[in-house]
Amino acid sequence: MLHVVHHPAYVSPATDGQQARFDKYGLVMDVLADSGAPMTVHAPDPMPASWIAAVHDPAYVEEVLTLAVPPDKERRIGFPVTERVMRRALLSPGGTWLAAKLALVHGYAANAAGGSHHALADSGAGYCVFNDLAIAANRLIAEGDVNRILILDLDVHQGDGTASLMAGRGDVFTMSIHAEKNFPVRKARSTLDLGLADDTGDADYLAALGEMLPRVLDDFAPDLILYQAGVDGHVDDRLGRLALSDEGLAARDGLVMRQALVRAIPVASCMGGGYGPDRMAVARRHAACMLRMASVERAV
Repeated sequence: MLHVVHHPAYVSPATDGQQARFDKYGLVMDVLADSGAPMTVHAPDPMPASWIAAVHDPAYVEEVLTLAVPPDKERRIGFPVTERVMRRALLSPGGTWLAAKLALVHGYAANAAGGSHHALADSGAGYCVFNDLAIAANRLIAEGDVNRILILDLDVHQGDGTASLMAGRGDVFTMSIHAEKNFPVRKARSTLDLGLADDTGDADYLAALGEMLPRVLDDFAPDLILYQAGVDGHVDDRLGRLALSDEGLAARDGLVMRQALVRAIPVASCMGGGYGPDRMAVARRHAACMLRMASVERAV
């Protein structure tokens, strides 16, 4: 059974004169529904502002809540912060937190949004407003749900915001495997980083992940994995620089889930990046990740 967190406000409305939804967040849910896989959809609540301000600068949180984000910060984010964007920015961390709570019960759950790993303390960046991974991790630990969390970031871009926000914490381990020459130009320091060369393909990528992840799981012994499962490492991705195939992404996700399962560590995933003119192809990659993670969980 796939437990997936989704809210209608995750989805951008159709443009004027158009009936179809071109937003990947809506298309992902369409693909999941069409798959026929057993699935339960859970609706998140907005993350309370106090938990967001526990990680982000309260002044920046107030700018977002009052729709008063300065133009320079909106440029850094990549779009204006409107009422709809603000609401989604509250729901996304609520969704990642809820997915984690569900994972603690069911072994695996997915937020069909989130992965906003570029958002920094006092500003968003790179299409990210608030850092749902850092916010959720902080709340889960503060409320006693878990003691130690691994934030495993396999998006093609380094999780610089997550690394910065969680720096110095002994109870959160940040691990990022990414394309070294991709955005952001200035990398932060995760607990463990691996920057890969352009056009790294399946074999080298999986060898690196297969070497690093078991060691981290054994040494750090997390109670939960928050998995930034971006699919922008795909060879056809518009913003990626790696060369992973569909089979490579499948092997990546299977490796993560099997390593977690043999250690009885729950996994909560969020979507992360995936870009390209064929929105349906991107949506299928995201949906396939959730379905195969749930399938590995059922098979064990």
